[in-house]
Amino acid sequence: MRTRLLALFTATLLLTPAVSQSGEADHGFTIAVIPDTQNYLDYTHQKSEGFPFDAGEMFLAQMRYVAANAKSAGGDIAFLSALGDVWQHQSLAIDPAHAARGFKRVANPFMDSHFAPTPRVQEFEMPLARQGYALIDGKMPFAVVPGNHDHDAMWTDSNHPPAAQFTGLNSLGMLHAGGTSNFVSVFGAESDFFRGKNWYVDSFAGGADSAQIFEAGGYRFLHIALQFDAPDAALAWASGVLKQHPGLPTIVTIHGYLNNDGERAANPMLDNSAIDPEDNSPQMVWDEFISQHDQIFLVLCGHHHGQSRRVDANRFGHSVHQVLADYQDRARTLVSAGRTPKRGEGVGDGWLRLMRFDMSAEPPRIDVKTVSTHYGHSSSETPEYAAWYRAAEKPAMDDAAFAAQDAFTLELADFRKRFGNGASALGQH
Repeated sequence: MRTRLLALFTATLLLTPAVSQSGEADHGFTIAVIPDTQNYLDYTHQKSEGFPFDAGEMFLAQMRYVAANAKSAGGDIAFLSALGDVWQHQSLAIDPAHAARGFKRVANPFMDSHFAPTPRVQEFEMPLARQGYALIDGKMPFAVVPGNHDHDAMWTDSNHPPAAQFTGLNSLGMLHAGGTSNFVSVFGAESDFFRGKNWYVDSFAGGADSAQIFEAGGYRFLHIALQFDAPDAALAWASGVLKQHPGLPTIVTIHGYLNNDGERAANPMLDNSAIDPEDNSPQMVWDEFISQHDQIFLVLCGHHHGQSRRVDANRFGHSVHQVLADYQDRARTLVSAGRTPKRGEGVGDGWLRLMRFDMSAEPPRIDVKTVSTHYGHSSSETPEYAAWYRAAEKPAMDDAAFAAQDAFTLELADFRKRFGNGASALGQH
């Protein structure tokens, strides 16, 4: 126990965001971004199931790190955004709402063998999620979006069945994620995490979609958390939230949005919009919602394994930065434990994103670094980083270009024009 506490203390010192003695902390703050944690919480990835170690401990270490570096604890993390796929498994074969609308599932030997409904999601994975987020409860505003794995069911649609033989992803049929009762039971508007919190300002579908306001760097920021392949009603709700809070710089988090190549594209075997006309693909979310609201300047997402980013002009001619981070396939820790990972078997190795906003700069900027709470240092401080991960994630890149995918700066060139000068940016305290 003493050794583990010492390791945690050391990692906290190594990763603590820098704060200058000149008062830069008044102008700067950090958003912690937690990519898909499903492989940490997966009940089969624990020692009790024969896994080499308890992967859940990596998730808890991430949350301890964020709690230790919260503004309320003397650090500079002002907000946390979790990108979805919190846990791994589902509890139903098909959700009742889609069944009532006439949707039907068919057997899928490949997918059902990996993601068959199991009570273990409610007995182990969801309680572990509560335990982790309880570590930051009351220390900072935060948001969690539902990923496809966090839905009650992930079923193969009868109109898009799997092929008789596996010949690639397109032969697996088309999945649909449906039902958010499990997610709402942990992260809903009436959960202990959010009920009565003055920064939790709105919600939809019981909290499957939600909105938060936090103050940092001399500005008030609005954050909107959207469910996977957000349906029309959720986008209409989100547009209403923006109208209720005009002028606030807004960040949107949605689980599936950019792929590894920076395209707004759905997974070829999981596109809710291809099955349900009420749902929206990533491009539809851009066309119908994000690009239509000038308050939105940043979009965060996970789901697709790896990292990418892009910037596009919205219909007002202003920049919207869009950033993907998902490290669930990373398995160096498995190799170090003496196990040769199976194809597609990953853990995550403790990597998360820290996005430090410098609102005193002209123009304001976001310095992004990727850190591992397991290894205790950032990607740029890890000489083996490209050797560990590049071949699986960005094989066409050289080592330097790959490293730049996880340590970069976003310049918010039109931020002042759109949102004015915050009090701290002007030195008005």
